[in-house]
Amino acid sequence: MLRYILFRILQVIPVLLGTTFLIYFMVFAMPGDPVAAMFGDKVPSDAVLERVRAQYHLDQPFFIQYLLYLKGIFVGDFGVSFSGEPVSEILARTFPVTIKLAAMAIVIELVLAIVIGLFSGLRKGKLFDNVNLIIGLLFMSVPIFVVAFIAQYGLGLKLGWFSPTVGAGAPIQDLLLPAIVLGVSLYATSMRLTRSSVIDTLNQDFVRTAYAKGLSRGRVVPVHVLRNSLIPTITNTATNFGTLMVGATVTEGIFNVPGVGNVLFQAILKGENSTVVSFVTVMVLIYLAVNLVVDMLYALLDPRIRYV
Repeated sequence: MLRYILFRILQVIPVLLGTTFLIYFMVFAMPGDPVAAMFGDKVPSDAVLERVRAQYHLDQPFFIQYLLYLKGIFVGDFGVSFSGEPVSEILARTFPVTIKLAAMAIVIELVLAIVIGLFSGLRKGKLFDNVNLIIGLLFMSVPIFVVAFIAQYGLGLKLGWFSPTVGAGAPIQDLLLPAIVLGVSLYATSMRLTRSSVIDTLNQDFVRTAYAKGLSRGRVVPVHVLRNSLIPTITNTATNFGTLMVGATVTEGIFNVPGVGNVLFQAILKGENSTVVSFVTVMVLIYLAVNLVVDMLYALLDPRIRYV
């Protein structure tokens, strides 16, 4: 197990370098002058432009800029945004909000996927199963911004059950509605994976053996069926968590969530190289860490899995 963990940690290094290099290259290759965009409609003098470019190392060749950025990462310096605020402070302010939102959405997704998927698998072909498949297909087909607007208007404005927008500090009660939107939008895929895995596990020999030994259904289903059916669900959930960390931009924009999505989108528009790459770097590290934890959970969920 320890050898496997060390091997996976070593894999992080080339992934991290490759990701940051590609992102930095794509940002660097974007058309337009980010320094000129800082001043909007104003036309600064050439001396001011050169001074700002030198401040952000934009007067250096691309590889020098990239190496300087890598050097900053290793010493904990993620650079400074064009507004003059250190990127590390922006990260410290926005990432907790997005992580909190993502965690709430994942909990909602897992509860819905496991409970509904399990009952659908146990009742394959019956009314509950058929209705659930139709509902899941509906949520998979409808764009998330449509679900978000409907939830915001119906549950937030009309019924008043939730806050339609997120206030200052992003309290949990304000994040509940966008978390529900994200969780409901993602649960359908995990639910279908759980359902299919439950149906497949029910036909395995070890389940038949458990029943043959006289074990009750209340013992066989949670211990033997559900436990061995969660691997594809957990894998998909880990992927969804990474997706939420980088892809919740639309939902954050609709509900005015002061998280990573909004800040990253604005940084891309402004061409803030250090801000974009710093955010992506932290996202990659989180994504890799989550997948490593999920790999460790496999052995707990399925005793047949061993690490060498």
